[in-house]
Amino acid sequence: MDKKVTKIGVLTSGGDSPGMNAAIRAVVRTGLYNNLEVFGITRGYMGMIDDDIVPMHSRSVANIIQRGGTILKSARCKEFYEFEGRKKAYENLRKHGIEGLVVIGGDGSFRGAQKFATEFDIPCIGLPGTIDKDMAGTDFTIGFDTAVNTAVEAIDKIRDTADAHDRLFIIEVMGRDSGYIALHSGIATGAENILIPEAKTNIEDLIASLEDKQRRKKLVNLIVVAEGDEFGGAEEVAKVVRQRLPDMDTRVCILGHIQRGGSPSCIDRLVASRLGYAAVEALMEGRHNVMIGIINNKLHYTPLDLAVKAKQKIDKEWLKIVKILAS
Repeated sequence: MDKKVTKIGVLTSGGDSPGMNAAIRAVVRTGLYNNLEVFGITRGYMGMIDDDIVPMHSRSVANIIQRGGTILKSARCKEFYEFEGRKKAYENLRKHGIEGLVVIGGDGSFRGAQKFATEFDIPCIGLPGTIDKDMAGTDFTIGFDTAVNTAVEAIDKIRDTADAHDRLFIIEVMGRDSGYIALHSGIATGAENILIPEAKTNIEDLIASLEDKQRRKKLVNLIVVAEGDEFGGAEEVAKVVRQRLPDMDTRVCILGHIQRGGSPSCIDRLVASRLGYAAVEALMEGRHNVMIGIINNKLHYTPLDLAVKAKQKIDKEWLKIVKILAS
C-alpha cells in the first residue's frame, strides 16, 4: 500500500462458524486501539453491494465473544460473481473511505476477495473461518474445534443407545469436500469405520469388516461418514448395508447443522482473537491479499490465490491409525 490505512471494513462470508464473532471483536478493538475507523459490512459481499455498511465501536462488539454464528450475518451473493456487482461494491467502499478489508470465511469467500482486490486495488486479508478445516496454510480454522467437539458429544450419546440395543449406527457429519470432522470425531469416539472424501470407499471391505465383527459377536458398531464421501452419505451406505446384512439392526443419524452452531470452544476463541488482531496489524504493515493462518503456533501468511488453490491434505498415517484402532 502506498498510503497509510485509516479506515478498514470487516465482513463474514459463506457458511457461518463458531468463533466468527470473536474474530470480529478482535478486528474492531485492535483497529480502534490503533486509531483506525472500523466498519462492519452486513451479509458479506451482498452488504457491500447494498451499502449495508455501518461504523463499529467498542460497544458494538461487547458481549459477543461467547456467541456462535456471526453478528454481521452471512449470505451467498451471486451478484458479486459479476464485474458490475463488484464495481458497485467498490464504489460503496470508496464512499465510506474504506481502504482495506478483513474477510472472514472459506475458500469461496477468498476467491471473491482475490478477484476484487486484483480489479480494484483494495488490499484484503483473509481469515480462515470454516468448520471443515480444509484450508492450506494453517493448522487451525475458526470453528473447526467447536464443530468437531459438537460431533463428538452427539456421537458419544448415540453410542449409548447403540450399546443398549446392539445396533449399528451410521452417522453423517459435515464435510462436503473435506473429511477432517469425520476423521477427528470418528477417532475420538472409537468409530469402527470412517468414510471420508479423501480416501476411496471400498464398500466390499466395509461389508467384510462388519461381517467379521458379527462373527466375533461385536454387535455395537459406529460408522462415521463425511457428507461428501464419494460413495454417498449415510443413507446410501445404510442402503447397501441393509441389503447385504439384513440381520444387522442398522440406523442412520445425520447430525447436520448443529455442528455449525453453539458457543465457540476456548481454542476457537483464542484462534479467532489472535487472527483478528493479526489481520489489522497486517493491513497497517501494508500486506496485500494474504490469508493469515497459524502453523506450529506461529502466524503464517499465504497469498490468497494459493490459499484457494491448495487444500489441506490428510496424512495417510491418520488412515492407518483408524484401521488399527478399530480392529
